Amino acid sequence: MASPAVSSLPDLPRPGGLCAIHQPNLFPRLTTLAKLFAADYWIVLDDVQFTRRDYQHRARLGALDGPNRSQWLTVPTRLPHGRPTLIRDALIDDPDRTRRKTAGMLRQHYGGSTHWPVLTQAMDPVLNAFGTGRTAIVAKTSTRVLLDILGWQGQILTSSDLPSRPGRSQRLADLSAVTGARAYVCGTGGMTYLDPAPFAADGIAVVPFRPPTTTMWSSSRRLSAMWALAALGPRDLAACLRRVALDHGLLPPQ
Repeated sequence: MASPAVSSLPDLPRPGGLCAIHQPNLFPRLTTLAKLFAADYWIVLDDVQFTRRDYQHRARLGALDGPNRSQWLTVPTRLPHGRPTLIRDALIDDPDRTRRKTAGMLRQHYGGSTHWPVLTQAMDPVLNAFGTGRTAIVAKTSTRVLLDILGWQGQILTSSDLPSRPGRSQRLADLSAVTGARAYVCGTGGMTYLDPAPFAADGIAVVPFRPPTTTMWSSSRRLSAMWALAALGPRDLAACLRRVALDHGLLPPQ
């Protein structure tokens, strides 16, 4: 496998867990957050090419009183190496201005929520992350904060810290294997291209994650999870995500 060397690996989770691998997304969509919530750990895929049409630097904020109305929140991003720039190397244009705009848009959309006092306090680490000038760090922090608010007890790792081989599916299988996963939790998008053979070779099950498509989930592949969090509150949304994970057989019943 490619570097880093095994001797320099970060602290790994206990073997036998559920692994999710996903690029850092800015205030991720509810479907993405639900998948990560169902896993024991999330490997942040930060050393693949940045894609402007993806969600790595933008999120669609649904209006609190009507999620059918939405607005893009975008972190203006500069690619120092052009199109081949990796996600981890993407830079924020004018971080101070973008930080203020982000704070203002979040307040505009969700300041009327009864849960806003909790949400605004939790947003501080995200706003502080703009000081790094790195889009990926802001996106990763925004996801970690949402998971923390929901009481997720998992671990976050980074793909660039772990050895893996080339090839889309092979790489995901290697990342899962080096962290001792018993299963890889794969979203609906990933299932369209995933080759299960490299996972089977390592004895790792591939678990398709297909969240509901009705009620609030009808917009969950489009809107940031911020809307659901502001509308329902952390306790009710966490209970909802737990039910979805239980339906997939990914969490032990309480």
